[in-house]
Amino acid sequence: MKLKKRKSLCAQCVSMPAKVSKKVVGMIIRSRKTIMKDGVITTSGVGEASVYHALVVIFLEFFAWGLLTMPVISVLNETFPDHTFLMNGLIMGIKGILSFLSAPLIGALSDVWGRKFFLLITVAFTCAPIPLMSINTWWFFAMISISGVFACTFSVVFAYVADITEESQRSKAYGRVSATFAASMVISPAMGAFTMTTYGENVVVALATAIAILDVFFILVAVPESLPEKARPPAPISWEQADPFAALGKVGKDHTVLMLCVTVFLSYLPEAGQYSCIFVYLKLAMGFSATMVAIFIAVVGILSVIAQILLGPLMRTLGGKHTIMLGLLFELLQLMWYGFGSQTWMMWAAGVLASISSITYPAISAFVSMHSDADKQGLAQGMVTGMRGLCNGLGPAMFGVIFYLFHVDLNEKTPSLPLKPPLLDENNNTGTATHLDVMPQLVPGPPFVFGALLVICALLVAAFIPEATPMITGQLHHSSTSRRPSGKYAYQKCTLQLTTTQTDKDNPGGLSLDVHYETDRISSGRGKVGPLSPLVDNCNSAAL
Repeated sequence: MKLKKRKSLCAQCVSMPAKVSKKVVGMIIRSRKTIMKDGVITTSGVGEASVYHALVVIFLEFFAWGLLTMPVISVLNETFPDHTFLMNGLIMGIKGILSFLSAPLIGALSDVWGRKFFLLITVAFTCAPIPLMSINTWWFFAMISISGVFACTFSVVFAYVADITEESQRSKAYGRVSATFAASMVISPAMGAFTMTTYGENVVVALATAIAILDVFFILVAVPESLPEKARPPAPISWEQADPFAALGKVGKDHTVLMLCVTVFLSYLPEAGQYSCIFVYLKLAMGFSATMVAIFIAVVGILSVIAQILLGPLMRTLGGKHTIMLGLLFELLQLMWYGFGSQTWMMWAAGVLASISSITYPAISAFVSMHSDADKQGLAQGMVTGMRGLCNGLGPAMFGVIFYLFHVDLNEKTPSLPLKPPLLDENNNTGTATHLDVMPQLVPGPPFVFGALLVICALLVAAFIPEATPMITGQLHHSSTSRRPSGKYAYQKCTLQLTTTQTDKDNPGGLSLDVHYETDRISSGRGKVGPLSPLVDNCNSAAL
């Protein structure tokens, strides 16, 4: 009897912790408490993760910066009156290079720790320079450069969207993200210009700061985590994953990945340079007034929204490759218009073409994400953003140097009227020549023409990219060290094995990419995920 009692007591003691633990776990899941993992705290947010959470984050961030479009041009010209274009290129160039260096690390960390924390960090640091604009302009521009370390909001947002969308809906979702970015630029520059004229720059800075704080608060309180624990890789990241140059070195191992990266580099290099200076160029070189610049941005933004809405149907109709090439063609045309145009109506025509060309990068992102594992979306988008970050560093610097070499710069020192110079003033009473007096008449915008030549090269490279075909053939191969996805992610992967799109049927050749885990076995038996896991062929996998 005593022996039976002891056994029953032991059985109760053993079973009690399991019951308690189940209750505790159930309580945590039901009450959606804060979770601590690897020192990073993430909260559940409001509702289920959706694309709309990402859209609000993007809209608020770029709306805040859009308000400062005209004030930044004014402050830039006041701070660097002799070399406005050159300094603008160098400032944005430093920011872009820092973004390139940090993007792979942030993307890989978001795969391990989740998206929400890095949304919070990237938005907070990207918007950190805003209040400094009314305090100290030198600190303002210095912080803009330094903020490039965390200027990877788009890569985290694209990974967030990829976590919660099926592959067939991903291009449409990416189009919505880009359309939201364009929509945020529709009214914010005009509102900022009106507020600056009526109430002064300090009011604009205060309003932009308030919107940035609202964005951070929204992420902290309302945005739920999109990447569940079960879909995260079991192995910690390695230093190799954080090295952007190591990732670039492995790009050449796969022919298709190499062509995609070269296409991104050649097309986004002039685009990054253009984005960094186009509003300054229109205001200081083409004689646009502040109101005209604001209206120009609004019109281009509206047309860009329409173009992004049409991205999904275009991807389904033309396929990923031809959609990318269509965007590159319009980018080439708009750069030629900016480069050779010397009239106001030519700038407007170039703006219309630029709005259509805005489909290029979302199409490339959708093309890449469709061939990436569910738990490697952050790493994949971090790779693409890293390439864009390199362009964000080199593009503005390239444009600034070319402007400087061709003497296309602001040389009038008018602190009280920093935005004064007209198109051409023959009765210039200041005793100094405006930049258009020495600018070549045949090529008013030399950097844009040079950028058009790069886009021609990008078109030639993109023409040899294989058609979008099923990237997963046969069974999904997971090593013993890789965690098998479950739930929605497992269903998504199994569906990819059994179904193909119409484009896939038309072109069964296959693309030489492998979305399986790139796992290197080490002595301990654990897997080490390489920096190009979603993109580069696994050396142990059969070639497609």
